Amino acid sequence: MAAEGGSDSQLRRRRRRDPEEPEKTELKERELAVAQENEEDNEERWVGPLPVEATLAKKRKVLEFERVYLDNLPSASMYERSYMHRDVITHVVCTKTDFIITASHDGHVKFWKKVEEGIEFVKHFRSHLGVIESIAVSSEGALFCSVGDDKAMKVFDVVNFDMINMLKLGYFPGQCEWIYCPGDAISSVAASEKSTGKIFVYDGRGDNQPLHVFDKLHTSPLTQIRLNPVYKAVVSSDKSGMIEYWTGPPHEYKFPKNVNWEYKTDTDLYEFAKCKAYPTSICFSPDGKKIATIGSDRKVRIFRFLTGKLMRVFDESLSVSAV
Repeated sequence: MAAEGGSDSQLRRRRRRDPEEPEKTELKERELAVAQENEEDNEERWVGPLPVEATLAKKRKVLEFERVYLDNLPSASMYERSYMHRDVITHVVCTKTDFIITASHDGHVKFWKKVEEGIEFVKHFRSHLGVIESIAVSSEGALFCSVGDDKAMKVFDVVNFDMINMLKLGYFPGQCEWIYCPGDAISSVAASEKSTGKIFVYDGRGDNQPLHVFDKLHTSPLTQIRLNPVYKAVVSSDKSGMIEYWTGPPHEYKFPKNVNWEYKTDTDLYEFAKCKAYPTSICFSPDGKKIATIGSDRKVRIFRFLTGKLMRVFDESLSVSAV
């Protein structure tokens, strides 16, 4: 009876558990289904490196007055190309050999070659350690020189764009100019002392010793030295407004004999001194018969070279241009 009673109690317990069995099987089936879905998801996942998560786009910086800058951009059919120096360009010269040479305030010199369309960069030199005071190119375009506040003169072969000589001047130079003509035995170059009226003449291919010194020709610092290659004469000017004619080594540095005056009082070369001005630029016409000058008073004056007579005066001052 005891055994029968135990079996009955077990049956009762089984009967109590039987209602829970369907729930357990259902849970197992769900777990299997979820596992299968996870396996399928794993198979369909990205193979290889995971794509970088999209980052939030940075807020674009808006330039103040951007619209004004855009409206002022050039919109012409023609435009200019910029050829850069690292500092302010102080000098530009052109040669008969189709070279353009530029110098900047930091002592750098750049050679450019004129081509069919625009210009091409050729070579760059650190010519001077300081400021370049003056540059000059010879009349036939073969030689170029520069002087700077490092008390040196550098001489370059233009066609081969190479530095061929360096002269230690021993003073602070102001102006320089090649004063020889094609066919001369010496490639003479003149340099002035910045603080005085002295002019030193050197052999551009030689040493530091000057061939000649003009110590009484000018009494004030020079503003210009220019060669007239047609008449083989040199014209120089100083800050007191005085203009002088002279020659180079072939004519023993004397007054030129091919001009039509002997005394300066017969000319108009005192024009600058009378106006308390001085030339800031001098150049000659291709035939050498006219001198064009720009003065510190902003007036353009045209002289006849052979007679020294004043031809025309053009007032380019701001007071006139504003009218």
